[in-house]
Amino acid sequence: MTPVWYHVRDLEAGRAFYTNKLGFTETYVDSDGSWAKLERSGMEIGLAEGEPEEDGGVAHVDVEDVRSVAEQLRGAGVEVGVVFELHGEMRLLDVFDPDGNRLQFAEELSGS
Repeated sequence: MTPVWYHVRDLEAGRAFYTNKLGFTETYVDSDGSWAKLERSGMEIGLAEGEPEEDGGVAHVDVEDVRSVAEQLRGAGVEVGVVFELHGEMRLLDVFDPDGNRLQFAEELSGS
């Protein structure tokens, strides 16, 4: 799988946010410290230091319960949107990192 890449102003802070707040696991850190790869639920992202892009990619992370994830993240001080339901098929939650990069947590409902 090709990772979704995000630019963050401070790579160390970005790595800490994604691992400590969003539950990603680091899978690789460049020895020069210029970029890192992380993974959660099969979704791989790359972080590189730089100016965030407004129209960058959006990582899609599958979770068991979007509402629970939303509550946990809000409690941890993470900027989250509202839980949005698509025709009883899927629940989605937009989440923004401190640099404004958007991720989307998704819960499949059709199998429920």
